[in-house]
Formats: sequence, structure tokens, C-alpha cells
Amino acid sequence: MPVLLAAAVTGSVASPASSAPAGGGHVEHAHEHPLIRAAVSRPKQAPAPKLPVVNGPVKATKAATGSHQVNAGGKVALRVLVLASSATDFGLPTWKSTLDRIGQPYDVILAKNTTLLASHLVNNDGTAKYNAVLLTDNALISEGTSAFDSTEWSALWAYERAHGIRQVSLYTSYGTYPEDYCLRAGTEGPVTTPIQAALTQAGSQVFDYLKASARIPLSQSYVYRSRLQANCQATPLLTVGSDVYAVTSTAPDGRERAALTFSSGEYQVHTDLLGYGLLRWATRGVFIGEQRHFLNLDIDDWFNHTAHLYPDGRLETDPGFRLSGPEASATHAQQNSLRDRYPLADEFTLNLPYNGGGLVPNAPSRCSAMNTPDPLSSFSRCEGNNFRWINHTLEHPTLDFTGYAENVAEIRDNLTVGRDAGFVVPADILKTPAYSGLGVYSTTPNGPLKDFGLTGSNPQLLRAAKDLGVTVLHGNMSFEGHQPPCFNCAITHPLEPSVSVVPDWPVNIGYQVTTPDEQTYLYNSLYGPNGQFPTHPRNLTYAEILALEAEVGLEHVLSGSVYVHTFHQGNAHHYAPGKSLAFDWVEEVVRQYSGYYNVPLKGPDWTWVANYSKARSAHHNEIKAGPDVVWDKVTNVVTVKADTTGSLFITGAGALLVPSERYGTDLITQLGVRPGLGQTLLAQPR
Repeated sequence: MPVLLAAAVTGSVASPASSAPAGGGHVEHAHEHPLIRAAVSRPKQAPAPKLPVVNGPVKATKAATGSHQVNAGGKVALRVLVLASSATDFGLPTWKSTLDRIGQPYDVILAKNTTLLASHLVNNDGTAKYNAVLLTDNALISEGTSAFDSTEWSALWAYERAHGIRQVSLYTSYGTYPEDYCLRAGTEGPVTTPIQAALTQAGSQVFDYLKASARIPLSQSYVYRSRLQANCQATPLLTVGSDVYAVTSTAPDGRERAALTFSSGEYQVHTDLLGYGLLRWATRGVFIGEQRHFLNLDIDDWFNHTAHLYPDGRLETDPGFRLSGPEASATHAQQNSLRDRYPLADEFTLNLPYNGGGLVPNAPSRCSAMNTPDPLSSFSRCEGNNFRWINHTLEHPTLDFTGYAENVAEIRDNLTVGRDAGFVVPADILKTPAYSGLGVYSTTPNGPLKDFGLTGSNPQLLRAAKDLGVTVLHGNMSFEGHQPPCFNCAITHPLEPSVSVVPDWPVNIGYQVTTPDEQTYLYNSLYGPNGQFPTHPRNLTYAEILALEAEVGLEHVLSGSVYVHTFHQGNAHHYAPGKSLAFDWVEEVVRQYSGYYNVPLKGPDWTWVANYSKARSAHHNEIKAGPDVVWDKVTNVVTVKADTTGSLFITGAGALLVPSERYGTDLITQLGVRPGLGQTLLAQPR
């Protein structure tokens, strides 16, 4: 995760435009944040190795079939087998990251180091150990030749044939070795100019969560442009013109296989788009884990003043920038417009972490700037039910070393102010100012932030949070100490187990900017050729910056990340009618997502996000410690026995009284588990 930390940009001051001062007529002085840097682009993918094109089938041997022969409709564990040539296999990180995101348990066998035996594949009771086989490439190439010999290939195929197990090759050259996928030579080479692959009718069924019209972008990839052998049992899934880029095929012995003819790295968009569908096809749609897509934004510091950076580099802090009242209603209108224009985003609702010290209590609840001491307070109360409110402390102090009484007052009083204003505010969620109090702070005035880990948290903050019923604190994915050990998980705080940390995603849209010109100046002062962290060979335009920021945001959305992206109140300023920095970013992410997907963008509230992240942590613990879930293909019964107390997510199986959700065509079940409790679900295979 390429993230660095630095002190805030500072400069001379001038007077900005801001709404009426809050409180009893006093002028607020803007607060400043330390700079929290986000990734500036998707990680660059290393080039894939070229595969040799080899012809000649492997001959099956009698000994390879082993002694564990059962009917293909028998019992199979819901675990996946990943076969790679070695630990440095290009495709291994791709399969692992795909499975880790979904939460699917798997084993890895390195073909170069392990002789595959039938005993690796079947338990003593005849239960198949794996319900899918995922190859990094079709021949498991190592040093120019297959890392499996003919006996090992035969053992694998005998297992697949006996138990009805599907196989996927992530990267496949034409040729017939070790087996024939019906792919014949066209042309091959690296993709130097991006390619747009189209789904065939069969492909739109395998990847039915994507739009049938979606174009799969291929770049930084090596591709074998293939043709299908006539009268061979294969069906194209992806094509570019007359060239075939993906197939399903049936082997002469009846085994079902799928193959991509191009390399897929863990950081590539096409991997995000296709990886889930490949696993779902391989497992016949019955597997452990799940994937959904989320988009959520926090607009921090509502009611507060923040420092204001101008395009000429002046940083103004007295009073700083504060939204006007009408901008609250305009933001609601933007939210409605986005939902109307992009139906997949119809759940999208902004979260507003607010500082109640800037709210004027006697400002009436009305969407008008007339006869009110503070239009922003009035408009916000009027629009209150159209947003979600989050406790962000009363006055926005830095909480790294504050005492118990101050922490209690900041948390409790802000909750009271919000509720008195008519806002619905969850008491169990707290976002501290600039994520302070959680072990990341500067040891010198205006110095860079240092991550001391969660054990460096303010114990008096944790004590106050616990006593006030706070169970979830926002963290930040920029800080290594805030990064959970598993995808979409929460962290149980090491100093206070009653409190969990759920991280946010940062963006490179500064808290102190309100217009494209200001954002462009800030971004280039950081990442331009003469910037503090030179990254680009030239200064970028706002359109180019927005494209890069949306690329990173889309990466999070495509991966299935539930974590919320953090913006600030100045980013909601309407620099033109219907235009703000925050919604420029949202619009671009949603537009691109809507071009790919059929399934909706979920926009749950923070309580749901927190509970889901805790459930994903419990799921992770169970698949590490617990026994495999077993699917009986004869009865279609899925049997679950657990070693932990918590949750387990299962796709493609459910029961009448068990919570589940239909997401697209997938049934996703969240099963409560505990030791000693056996449970059964009914599978719905594809």
C-alpha cells in the first residue's frame, strides 16, 4: 500500500469567503490537518513471462488414478486448490489476492517442490478436499517446462473426473500440452496499446454480474490471440474481433475447464472484473466467502472552518473556509441527481462527521438563509434526514494526549448537540479529528507523523470511548498500524478489546481546497516534478488529477472494499452550479463502475459497515481455525461445523431462517456459528 505521511502545507494568509460565523457570533479560526497521502495511482503491474507453446498430450497412467475413486456426486469440501509452479510464479499473487478478498479458504501446492499424489486430493473417508482447481497457467511452466510430470497431471485429472471438479487456467498459451483446450495459434505478444475485449453470449452468462455490453480493458499483459479448433468442444467467453481470449472447454474424459489466453496480474482492472466470475464458475457457484461492491463517502468537519489554500499558494486560516447554508441543500441535490442518473448507485448517501461546536443551537430548522443566525446550521437541520451523521467531536481537538475528562466532554457533548438539532447519530461510532488518539502523531511541532501502532493510542481516549458506549473508531488505511490483517476486516483494539478500529480510505484531494484550481496547485506541489514527493514528469491538469484519483477509488470499489473514502467539508463547496470536488470524484467512479457492472453499488450506513467488518474478521478467524464446510452433491446439503464463535459467509447456499441477501444472481448467506453447533444449508449450484 504506497502511502507516506508528511506535515501540512503552510503559507501566508489572506481572507477567504465563508459563511456566517458559528456559535455566539464569534469568528472561528480554521483548524489544520497533517497531510495524509493516498496512493497516486493503481500499482504498476510487472510484465508477465512468455509461455512456451508446446504440443503433445500427456498420457494417463493407471497408477495415477489412485485408490480413492468415488462417484462424481459425492461429498466435497468447500476449499480451493491453487496450483503454481513455484513461489515466484507470476499468477500466484493473483489467485491469492482474489481468494483473500472473497474470503475463500484455499491451499497452495507448488508443483516444483511437491510431488502431487492422490492422497493430497482426497480425505481418507472419500471426501474430496477441493471443490475447484485453479492453475496459474495451463502447463505450470517452470524453467521452460512443466513442473508436473505425466503421473502428476494424470492424478489431478483423475481426481477432477471422479469428483466432478472444474479447473481454471489463469494464463494459457495455444498448443496441446499438457492437454488440449481447443486453442490454436493466432498471434502473440505484449499488449502495448490497450485492448477492449468483448463478452460473448456464453461469457455474459459466466460473468453475469457484468453488463453484456461491458468491454474488458487489457493492458500491461501478454496475450495469445487464439482461434478455436473446428469440431472441438470449446466455447469462447471473450473475443477481440475474430480472436479468442477466453474459453470454456470439455476434455475428452468429460472434465470441464476454463482458460484465459492473457496474463492477469493482481493489480490489473481485468483481474478485478473477471477473477470473481472465474472462481464462481469453477465452484459451480457454491463457495465460502462473498463479494459485493460498495461506495461510501465521509465529508468531515461539517459546521467547522478548515484552512483554505489558494491557487497562488497562500494558506489562509483566519477564519478559513466554511460551507454556506445553501450549499447543504445543493449537496443534497447532487446526491439525488447522482442516484437518478446512475440507478446502480441509488443507495448512495453521504456521511457527515460533524463538529457540533460550530452549530448554532438557536438557528431554526429551515432551508432558508433568512432570519437565522447561521444559515449552515439552519439548512443542515432542514436537510438532516437526507444525510447520515457521525460523531467527530465537539471542537475538533487533537486527541493524542488529551485527558479523560476532555475526551468525555468532546464525545458526549457533540452527540448531545447533534441529537438536539434533530440528527440521528449512532452513539457507538466515533471518528476522531484527523484520526488522532490512535497511535499516529508527530513527536515535534509541525513534524512528520510517525506510526507507533495502536498500542501507542491514548489510553484516556479509549477509556472515555468505552464508558460512553463507543465500540468502533475510524482508522486510516494510510497507517500501517490501522491496516487489518484480512480484507474488509476490523481490528480489535489491543489496549481495549471492547473497541474495534475500522479504517477509511484517504484521497489526494486536500482538506484545504475547494476548487479545481486549488486542488491542481496542491496536487502538483506534492507530486509534480518540483513537488515535495515528485512522482509525475510534469505538472498535471485537474482533469488528469481527477482521472488518477478516480482510478484509485475505482480500484477499491472493484475489489469489493467496504471501507469509506474520506473527504472534507471544503471539498463539498459548489465551485460552479452542481459542481464540487467531492462529487466530481464520485461521478467519475460511479460512471466507470456503471459501464462495467449489472449489480448495484451498496451504500450502507456506518453501523452496518462496522458490523460487517467485524463479521468479516470472524469469518477470517473461522476459515483459519475451523473444519472445512462440506457439500454433499447428491443431497445438495451443505454442512457447517465451526471451531469459533462468530460469522461465516457462504455464497450459493441458504436456509429459510438464516440471514441472506440476493446480490445480482448470487445468494449470499451470513451464518452465525459457534463450536458444537452443526448447521445445514441447501446448495443452489450453477
